[in-house]
Amino acid sequence: MVVGLLSLELHLSGARSLKDKRMVLRSLKDRLRRLNVAVSELEHQDLWQRAGLGVVTVAASEALARRELDAAVEMVEQIEPGSLARSEIEFLT
Repeated sequence: MVVGLLSLELHLSGARSLKDKRMVLRSLKDRLRRLNVAVSELEHQDLWQRAGLGVVTVAASEALARRELDAAVEMVEQIEPGSLARSEIEFLT
């Protein structure tokens, strides 16, 4: 069993308030949950245009976990093009 962790740093240039940011993140998290992942906002809760998300999946192998997390990155890039500032994948075995 492998636990995969994807750390995402987003820059939401269209957000003009925390309310704008929350609307974007709520939609993004709802769409990501359609994949086999759990999502949570972990950093920068008080900043308008910046967000740090954690995306986690559990799989039988590292390859399967990587496939799920790569799909999550692709979905973020499709939903909010140009907003992904950083992504990092880690595995716990």
